[in-house]
Amino acid sequence: MRNRKFSKGKKFFFFIPVIALIATALGYTVMYLWNWILPEVAHTGTLNFWQALGLLVLCRLLFGNFNKGGGNNRFREKAMGMRSKWQSMNDEERVKFKEEYKRRCSGWGHRNKE
Repeated sequence: MRNRKFSKGKKFFFFIPVIALIATALGYTVMYLWNWILPEVAHTGTLNFWQALGLLVLCRLLFGNFNKGGGNNRFREKAMGMRSKWQSMNDEERVKFKEEYKRRCSGWGHRNKE
C-alpha cells in the first residue's frame, strides 16, 4: 500500500514539468504565429511570450476548452435547439426570420461611405 501512494506522488511530480513544457510550447507557438501573420495582415503589434500565454488563458476563459466529446457543451446544445426551432418553422415564419436577421445584421463589416 505504501508503494502505491509513492507511485502516485511520482506521477504528480512528473506531470508538473510536462504541463510547464506544454504551456511553454503553446505560448511560443502562439507568439510565433501572431508575430509572423498579424502585424502584416491586421497591422497589429507584436507579442512577447507572456502576452501570448495570457492570450491563451483569456481564450480558455472566454471560449472554454473546446471539448469535442462528452462534457457540458453549451454551444452544441444551443445549436441543436436552434436547429430544431428552424425545422419546426413553416415557410412564412422562415421568411420573416430571414428578413429580421437581415435587418439586424446587414450592416456588420461594411463601412459607411459618408
